[in-house]
Amino acid sequence: MTASLVLGPMLRYVDETSAALWVETSEACTVELRAGPDAWTASTFGAHGHHYALVEAAGLTPGTTSEYTVTIDGERCWPEPDSPFPAPSIRTLHPERRLRLAFGSCRTSVPHDTMGNATHGVDALRAYAMHRAHTDDDARPDLVAFLGDQVYADSTSKEMKEFISSRRSLHEPPGEELKDYEEYAHLYKLAWSDPANRWLLSTLPSAMIFDDHDIRDDWNASLSWRKKMHGTTWWHGRIVAGLASYWVYQHLGNLSSAARAEDPLWQKIASHHGPEELDLTADLDSFAERADADPLSYRWSYCRDVGDVRIITVDSRAARVLEPARRSLLDETELTWLDEHFRGGVRHLLIATSLPFLLPRGLHHIESWDEALAEGAWGRLGSRMGEVLRQGLDLEHWGAFQRSFRAVAALACEVADGKRGPAPQTVTFLSGDVHFSYIAEVDRSSGSRILQAVCSPIRNPLPRALRFATVVMSYGVASPLGALVARSARVPKPPFSWTSIKGPWFDNNLALLEDTDSGLQLRWATGVVNDNPDSPELQEVARHTIAPRRAGAPRKEPV
Repeated sequence: MTASLVLGPMLRYVDETSAALWVETSEACTVELRAGPDAWTASTFGAHGHHYALVEAAGLTPGTTSEYTVTIDGERCWPEPDSPFPAPSIRTLHPERRLRLAFGSCRTSVPHDTMGNATHGVDALRAYAMHRAHTDDDARPDLVAFLGDQVYADSTSKEMKEFISSRRSLHEPPGEELKDYEEYAHLYKLAWSDPANRWLLSTLPSAMIFDDHDIRDDWNASLSWRKKMHGTTWWHGRIVAGLASYWVYQHLGNLSSAARAEDPLWQKIASHHGPEELDLTADLDSFAERADADPLSYRWSYCRDVGDVRIITVDSRAARVLEPARRSLLDETELTWLDEHFRGGVRHLLIATSLPFLLPRGLHHIESWDEALAEGAWGRLGSRMGEVLRQGLDLEHWGAFQRSFRAVAALACEVADGKRGPAPQTVTFLSGDVHFSYIAEVDRSSGSRILQAVCSPIRNPLPRALRFATVVMSYGVASPLGALVARSARVPKPPFSWTSIKGPWFDNNLALLEDTDSGLQLRWATGVVNDNPDSPELQEVARHTIAPRRAGAPRKEPV
């Protein structure tokens, strides 16, 4: 049987001289990437009856753009004949080119027709793809960072439910939620098959990190939540399938060639030279089972420098310590790793973490209060109430893990004060998750500016009633009232204060960050449809430039 392209190609890790291209194919085969006179090949590996390849291109010239083609067993499969989009290309980094980065989170896989737009809004990523297809290449981002909830395993679309019901009864656990690897594979296909997004991801490098809905809402919110899940008949299968598919579809492409070479699963793939395709199923499932049972056995976080900007991508889900006496968003090993990379000596330090580090202050205080309540600050009854609120209201961000929050806040301040190498212009946290976007800044009179920029959702807007509730809980009188209830539970004051300087806004958005001479420029853009849902247009929602602070100068309030 002739192999064909099922999903991809997706351009993943790209640096000055190398690039990684990921594909899923219908059969075992050899995949070739050709750019100009050069070509690189890779054999597929198998997992649960699916076939994948990651082609590593090396020896590229820094700062160049090269159109490419993909063949399967000698037959060209990409770009597709008569494609309306420009030829796919690889643009390598240049050491003197300033960083351009797109980022966002929370994107549901529903159709892009009138009904889909009515229920979930216009897909900001797809609108951006249409925009990029007709835009000068000089404005092309170096990377798009997807900060969680690339797929929704627990809130499925009509199309996903139809696939599930073709395999099993929706009346048996876990019902309409995902159960196994096959269902995850289909969900990723729904998420990444739209022609516009597929073209964009074939020409724009991407980096990813999971959040809760990639696995399940409130994933690792607390020890009580985890025990409840382990008491079901289906959770073990879900977490193994979720982490296994995440490694294949998302994490493998996050890694540089050097980092991949240290990965035990990739070592097995790279060392296989037999005539038959390597079946990675058993090793992949064992790895995923071990990664869940023992988070110390594998690190999902990663770090890379792009020119003079460092990007640290932090796992804020799988590395949690949930025992009440040691409760922490990051275990000691993960915190030590973060400490090693949380350094100055760069122009900007970016920390990509799916959960906002600096929530609106009212919501931060409520979460810190709830954590203290759940840990017994108001006795056994208060503890039960705190756990109900934590799971019911999703109170499990950085503010609800005070030990971790204070540890990372201290790292940020040390970097900003020049105690960990020369102070950068900014220490900026990039996040998603909360389904509204904003910018906040730590109140400081000297040193680096410490910021939080949030872009959420790409496509999954909050209902209007919840938007109002979010504003009430987060802003205005919520801040002093939240501080009051936090003090009532003896929660120490935060190590610093912070102020919202722009937002919130609730549109489906994709954010664009650019390092400019004027400072760190941030823009949010949404998709709008006039008459034709197939042709969304990109519309700017907000723009703000974070200018570098003069030594000793107070922070300038926004106008």
